[in-house]
Amino acid sequence: MASRTIAPSLQQLIKGERSMIAMSDENSMMKQILATHTPDGREVDVKPLFQLVEDILSRASPAVDPLFVSSQTRIETWEDETQQTSFIAMLEALSFTIDRVACEIQYKSSAGGDAHTTTVSILNNLASFPWEAKLVITLAAFALSYGEFWLLAQIYSSNQLAKSVAILKQVPTILEHSALLKPRFDALNNLIKAMMDVTKSIIELKGLPSMYISKDSAPLSTALSHIPTAVYWTIRAIVACATQISSLSSMGPEHAIMAGATETWELSTLAHKIRNILDHLNKQLALCYKYIEENIDLETYQMLQNLLDSVQIDNMKILKALISAKEDLPLLDGSTKRRVNLEALRRKNVLLLISSLDFPRDELSILEQIYSESRVNSSRMEYEIVWIPIVDRSVIWTESLQKQFETLQATMPWYSVYSPSLIQKPVIRFIREKWHFRNKPILVVLDPQGKVVSPNAIHMMWIWGSTAFPFTSLREEALWREETWKLELLVDGIDPTILNWIKEGKFIYLYGGTDMEWIRKFTTAARTVASIARIPLELVYVGKSTKREQVRKCTIAITVEKLSYCWQDLAMVWFFWTRLESMMFSKIQLGNTVDVDPMLREIKKLLSYDKEGGWAVLSKGSFVFVNGHSSSVLPTFTEYDAWKEYVPQKGFEIACMDYHNGLRPDSLPCCRFEFATAVGRIPETMKCPECLRVMEKYMSFLCCHDESTINALI
Repeated sequence: MASRTIAPSLQQLIKGERSMIAMSDENSMMKQILATHTPDGREVDVKPLFQLVEDILSRASPAVDPLFVSSQTRIETWEDETQQTSFIAMLEALSFTIDRVACEIQYKSSAGGDAHTTTVSILNNLASFPWEAKLVITLAAFALSYGEFWLLAQIYSSNQLAKSVAILKQVPTILEHSALLKPRFDALNNLIKAMMDVTKSIIELKGLPSMYISKDSAPLSTALSHIPTAVYWTIRAIVACATQISSLSSMGPEHAIMAGATETWELSTLAHKIRNILDHLNKQLALCYKYIEENIDLETYQMLQNLLDSVQIDNMKILKALISAKEDLPLLDGSTKRRVNLEALRRKNVLLLISSLDFPRDELSILEQIYSESRVNSSRMEYEIVWIPIVDRSVIWTESLQKQFETLQATMPWYSVYSPSLIQKPVIRFIREKWHFRNKPILVVLDPQGKVVSPNAIHMMWIWGSTAFPFTSLREEALWREETWKLELLVDGIDPTILNWIKEGKFIYLYGGTDMEWIRKFTTAARTVASIARIPLELVYVGKSTKREQVRKCTIAITVEKLSYCWQDLAMVWFFWTRLESMMFSKIQLGNTVDVDPMLREIKKLLSYDKEGGWAVLSKGSFVFVNGHSSSVLPTFTEYDAWKEYVPQKGFEIACMDYHNGLRPDSLPCCRFEFATAVGRIPETMKCPECLRVMEKYMSFLCCHDESTINALI
């Protein structure tokens, strides 16, 4: 056929291009490309046209597996008639331009035109259009010829007109050699796929929301500066693909088979370049999305702050801002195990229980007990608890984490967020920065209007339980005014047995530590003195705030040796110390200091003694007459002969207190307090409860080899 003498091979085209590129460096070429761009300011929505092109190219693919996932043309699925009308109007406006570009590509690819020259010519013809429109229009022009070729291939066997046209284009002959041409078709498909992916990325970049990212922002300005290069090389790849189809039709399959390996390699090389461009664009696109996400997160954060600072009619806006508003049923009702809407919390007092997935078992158990008692004893539901799980978004969510979450959620009788994914990153940031959440659970209280009445009522909950309702600072101050330094303050809500002993007016000695030698000496000496003084005595071992395993061993030894009464359930030991710590935090939060608050002074003494050796709190009924370290308490009893003469005159408790307070043991340890960073707010300064001097501040790293944390996760 005559046409065989004029149709160039792709190899010749690319060799010619190499010569051209060798004569001009990349910068000169890009100056030439940019010189073709003279936009007139028109805005073209290319997405519908691109979707149509995508549909054509996917259905025209000769591969067994479709290149693109597409069910039917977008225009068929539009439900909005206005959208259809707009698309048809856009096609009518662009049809002439698309046809002109299609003719230019077809003519120059058949006539042996240089690909670079052809590309520049196309860009000149599309000078007034935006870059993304230039690319999509050229793709549409290519889709006309490419779609026509494969349409004939698909229907020529069943349509006589198609068969006749197909014979003119040598389609049946080409299909007969399809097995030998498969490498060429695969390379062609890969290049087309790369072209489409680049186009998608460019359209995506141009469609980014301007309210969250401006063209002047670093990531977007960088990305936009690379679009001209991407458009140039993609259009150049389109010209190469058109040359392939033209070559098959004009020169026949035999020529294509002979030049197959070389031209397949050339197509693959061009696809590789397009893929490199795509990778670069996608990296910039990822940076743009990160920038947008940060701005959206900042907007959400500020919106949440504004909501909490303003007066609301009810708590719905606040709760929807904290818990995903897009989810219709974001909560799980712990009592029914069914998903519910946030409406269940409308105009109620809501306690937000915020924690990680590592929720200590003892803490959860005690909280469940307090909650259950409040449901039984209260005539009305005064408050609702909602668990807000906080997880590290940088950690991949695994089946193991999902199981851990579901196991923890299943034990809770109150409401919980259905999934941790419903808590957005800016909400987590707000919770950490404004409510000072670290890792230990906190309890943020919202009133029926969504106002924060307590940034952390967990301390009030541990000290007074539901009696602290509505958990405001005013209520906290009122409850402290009702308290005095007495034994009930230390053991209330923990052990009714001790409360009965208090009512009976017995002498009750609480003691702790893990030094079994000191424990044996102390309990023996205390019982001996009680026997001599003929006072009714009960000894209670309450362990230590840390070293759970050692406390367990001491409890077993004390029980076996019948040294005293002790708590077999270590959750009670945990609760005793947690309540003490909560008392200190509560007092500090209210601005109290040891030099003006005797109760805080005694609480801090006890917490300090726990860090260094043994200790004991001695009481008669409610009256606490000694709160001392092991270095002073034990000598008080071993030296009973030195003060027993004052017992008839003063009474046992006063005589014991006076002698103990007069001791100045050389071994009295330094006063020490440790605040884990997980607790959130840490006081800037503290005074020593013993000497009232300002304490020195250190930073330390501590490991007590405690098994409690591990056991809590089992």
